[in-house]
Amino acid sequence: MYQRIQESLSRQDKALALLRDLLEEEYRILLSRDTDGVVAQEFSIQELIRQLAVEKAVVIRALDGVRVTEYARSLPEEQGEALLELFRAVDSYEQEVSRQASRNAQLSLALLDQSSRTLQALTSKAMPPRTETYGRRGGMRPEAHPQAAIISGRL
Repeated sequence: MYQRIQESLSRQDKALALLRDLLEEEYRILLSRDTDGVVAQEFSIQELIRQLAVEKAVVIRALDGVRVTEYARSLPEEQGEALLELFRAVDSYEQEVSRQASRNAQLSLALLDQSSRTLQALTSKAMPPRTETYGRRGGMRPEAHPQAAIISGRL
């Protein structure tokens, strides 16, 4: 059981290091505003997260609800210390990944907000101020008739 847990934690450690690198790359792609690149990167990130979830489930099943730290304390000192060190490395990488994911989310939301505001500004400039702006003679009419008019023309 120790071997299985140690191998799984080692894979998690390496996967989290890769995930951190992928998230940093995604941040650079977001800064360059390459939407196709972000989509491709996101697929890689999601697949890696899925694999990490499987590895975590392996450890949880192997320990049957016991925490890794408690299990490590029950092992001989050398094995327990090696397992705790690996567990601390995984925890450290998880925190780094979490911070980078938050930065990416903030940047993408800021870009979305900026794009939405730009679109609203362009739309407001392109759209006529009211639906009654165009007159029947094809010209621009500054004001609509405030009262109903049945007859128009000269008398």
